[in-house]
Amino acid sequence: MKKAGRSLAAIGLTWFSLSASAQDELGFIILASTTSTENSGLLDAIIPPFTDRSGIAVRVVAVGTGQAFEIARRGDADSLLVHDTRGEERFVEEGYGIERADVMFNDFVIIGPGDDPAGIADAESVAAAFSAIAEAEAAFASRGDESGTHRAELRLWETAGVEPNGAWYRELGSGMGPTLNTAAAMDAYVIADRATWVAFDNPQNLELLYEGDEALFNQYGSVLIDPERHPHLKHDLAAQWHHWLLSEEGQAAIADFEVNGQQLFFPNATE
Repeated sequence: MKKAGRSLAAIGLTWFSLSASAQDELGFIILASTTSTENSGLLDAIIPPFTDRSGIAVRVVAVGTGQAFEIARRGDADSLLVHDTRGEERFVEEGYGIERADVMFNDFVIIGPGDDPAGIADAESVAAAFSAIAEAEAAFASRGDESGTHRAELRLWETAGVEPNGAWYRELGSGMGPTLNTAAAMDAYVIADRATWVAFDNPQNLELLYEGDEALFNQYGSVLIDPERHPHLKHDLAAQWHHWLLSEEGQAAIADFEVNGQQLFFPNATE
């Protein structure tokens, strides 16, 4: 767990210590999170049991991870649930957050047209797969939105020694669901988080072509905002959400979430 400066005790947190009558009046928090947690249906599954337990509603702003960081930096979100560990740690180090913790993980997968014109299905590594796409100049749909998925994609191009450009590489500036829809319409390769891909209902000719490389690991973290930087936020309520995600109850809710009989997120809380 990454901590900086003050402990949670410094903001007066008592974990779920309020009476039932007080909890009824707690209101809500704003959670800045990723499109993958919303598009997959995860948040719709795990927020209700938290609200039932605490009396706190969670209103979600689902954007790319980069946008989620900016929303939190401005003080427009009470908590963060995103998937860019380096960015999360930097957010804390720069004084915007007081704590981050691993919550869950899944993986990225490489999707493409079923006839696989770049021949990536048998690639020895994800770097080799990306090199093959670039060499073939096969259509590739990039989110292009500074999301956690987009940042992961850029790291993979760098590992492959490729600077993607040209007509074959399309930067869309859109969320995961719309990017998959565009890739389906274009018969293009695309990187996606597994959860959104499994929940996606418009694959057309797209298929999962490459998976399993360690470089495709996808970690999600919860981050608490610094109360001194943004004292107007609901820090005590956000801390309850953060700790519920890390609790046995929250971790079980994450593990229980399935789509088409497939578990999509795997809890690995660090608290």
